Amino acid sequence: MSGVLTPEVIPLDDPHDPRLADYVSLTDVALRSRHEPEKGLYIAESSTVLGRALAAGHRPRSVLVSPRWLPDLRDLLARAVVDGAASVPVYVADPAVLEAITGFHVHRGALAAMHRPPLASVAQVLAGARGGAGARRVAVLEDVVDHTNVGAAFRSAAALGVDAVLVTPRCADPLYRRSVRVSMGTVFQVPWTRVDPWPEGIGALRRAGFVTAALALADDAVSLDVLEADPPDRLALVLGTEGDGLRPATVAAADLVVRIPMAGGVDSLNVAAAAAVAFWATRVRSGG
Repeated sequence: MSGVLTPEVIPLDDPHDPRLADYVSLTDVALRSRHEPEKGLYIAESSTVLGRALAAGHRPRSVLVSPRWLPDLRDLLARAVVDGAASVPVYVADPAVLEAITGFHVHRGALAAMHRPPLASVAQVLAGARGGAGARRVAVLEDVVDHTNVGAAFRSAAALGVDAVLVTPRCADPLYRRSVRVSMGTVFQVPWTRVDPWPEGIGALRRAGFVTAALALADDAVSLDVLEADPPDRLALVLGTEGDGLRPATVAAADLVVRIPMAGGVDSLNVAAAAAVAFWATRVRSGG
């Protein structure tokens, strides 16, 4: 049953208050990356990101905010309609207390501990994209371990018409705080899930009608210009980890290998930049 969230404002001045355990030491990347998925939580930072999470139907467990941002957050929560709605504690603390709790300066003065939704299957994500019409453009992030690159890739995917994103088992968590923040909350609007096992998942994409294009520096790679000139109706672009790029098994399993033309003696781009270029070049044009 859906309902409207009711903010319950609770002033706090003790950074060691046990009710704030979800927000403690958020700068410890390894700890939070392990802890958040197991606990079923993720952290949304800023009112913009929280608003997009709420618009996607995600439920807050609590909110931590500085007094300056309380009016905006209170209004935002009061307008939110989510499943299983109830009162949500809104802890209010001065910026110095927020920094003592989290270990960093809280930009825009707001954090929210959100319930992590269950992941859909690959088939569900592909079929449900574009309002149920089915995906035509898919990005696969293979073992991309930098949260900033993951967030940037999602932002480009949202802006440039990618219908869904698949991340491999060793890829960084798209719902880690930095990924969410860099994406500006677009991780909530682009359907995504983990594809496991990989690269065996290329077979599932092929059975769903996708041509799989691996972006890699290979002798037999075709130019992105060639793919742009005559793109398939359903295309999955596979981008590899920072430094090493795609696994040899992935390149071998793909339907084709694609290389972005380079100048100036540069052989490759950062994975997030390469994603943006490839997404733009192969986007579905109006009427296409």
